Amino acid sequence: MDTLENEPQENPYEGSLVPHTTVEHPEEEQGWWRRPAGGREVLTVALPLVISSLSWTIMTFVDRVLLKWDSGDAMTAAFAAGTVWFSTLCLPLGIAMYTSTFVSQYFGAGRHERIGLAVWQGVWMALAVSPVILLALPLAPAMFRLADHTPEVMQLELVYFNILCWGGPAMLVGQALSSFYSGRGKTNVVMIVDTSVAVLNLVLDWIWIFGYLGFPAMGIAGAGWATVVSLWVKAVIYLFLILQRQHREQFGTLLGLRFDWPLFVRQIYYGGPSGLQLVLDVLGFTVFIVLIGRLGSVQAEASSMAFSISTLAFMPIWGMSMAASILVGQHLGENRDDLAARATWTAYTFALGYMACISVLYITVPEVFLASFFAGDRTGEAREAVHALSVALLRFVAAYNLLDATLMVFSSAIKGAGDTNFVLRVSLVMATSLSIVSWMAVEWLELGVYGCWAIITLWVWVMGVVFLWRFLGGRWRTMRVIEATPPDLPPGELETEPAVS
Repeated sequence: MDTLENEPQENPYEGSLVPHTTVEHPEEEQGWWRRPAGGREVLTVALPLVISSLSWTIMTFVDRVLLKWDSGDAMTAAFAAGTVWFSTLCLPLGIAMYTSTFVSQYFGAGRHERIGLAVWQGVWMALAVSPVILLALPLAPAMFRLADHTPEVMQLELVYFNILCWGGPAMLVGQALSSFYSGRGKTNVVMIVDTSVAVLNLVLDWIWIFGYLGFPAMGIAGAGWATVVSLWVKAVIYLFLILQRQHREQFGTLLGLRFDWPLFVRQIYYGGPSGLQLVLDVLGFTVFIVLIGRLGSVQAEASSMAFSISTLAFMPIWGMSMAASILVGQHLGENRDDLAARATWTAYTFALGYMACISVLYITVPEVFLASFFAGDRTGEAREAVHALSVALLRFVAAYNLLDATLMVFSSAIKGAGDTNFVLRVSLVMATSLSIVSWMAVEWLELGVYGCWAIITLWVWVMGVVFLWRFLGGRWRTMRVIEATPPDLPPGELETEPAVS
């Protein structure tokens, strides 16, 4: 049995001091692949998440390609409107995503009876904010007028944005429910559900954008409704899965359906900064995209292509970083910060290897990624200018890819421990800086599209270094988000052994 020392660990949440556990474990001579928190364990959790994120990345990529075949304005509008829509969801989405950290730490601590309760607090939060999300509908015209895009693009942006808003509640509920599987490391279920729904989305895209099987051709509106329907299907699937009998009995997924104010507050306390960080990062990025749009249609279209292609690199690393966060939570729940650190470095090794390969491809064979955008080009207007600029912008993506992997893995690792306030402070400074410097580059210094892309590259580099420095500092090792003792035990009566369901 592990020895408990009476040294309290630092935790920013009042009343959440937990004893620091010193554990003597002989190092297993099993090699990098087979040892705890080694390659096999990390890849078992990460690979399904990578495939899941890739499925949605490919879906989004094909969605943009199909809209480009319809019109270049439709693709540009979908990218800008989709970014703005996502920014309106970031705060509650970040809290819903953080539900997985509570699940992972409860799971690592062996307190299975708290898992269903934690998941449902994320769902109640999602349902509570859903009416607020729809308030963005009447504000949409004013938001898109600020972008100063062409009237044709603005009209398409409004159509796409207004439709996507009806899928916001489903995205939040689905994210909270999926944490039941992702937080426990059962990421193969997430992979199957997300991939299946992504395929459904693509089929609906093809039918509704161009008008097949008796449906009218709806263009960008068809792409929007395809996304909304897919998001609701995904939420219903997860609801059905978590209410299966074995989950009701072992994890309390039905008994935990009640509202629990103390746990709800804890999840808001820790997940709130994570959500605000997501808001700030996306807001800074959204301002950047909007300002690029002011440089001209060629610059806007080429930037939309480059960012759409860059998600082929970004989203798989998001899956790897989510795995790092999950494993950090689980191993800290076990009071094994050494394994949490090892899992993070292992995930980082995989992330760097992938990013290095994709960056080389961006530089050497950009046509592999660009050809599909132009395959359905019906007009050919400004084709060469857009193509040449897209090739150049992919080199900027290659330049920041490795630091992007650093940023994502280490920020996710410290968030998995509960260090969300630091992440929020960094994002507040960096997102504000990105917005101000981007505005100065476009409106004052007139640096053009290359100057703007140099700014976003430098921004990623700085963020990557800051989060690596924070991780190496080690303060995350003593943090936890779950209660020090089960709520039904008086203070001081710690469980000496994990609860077994």
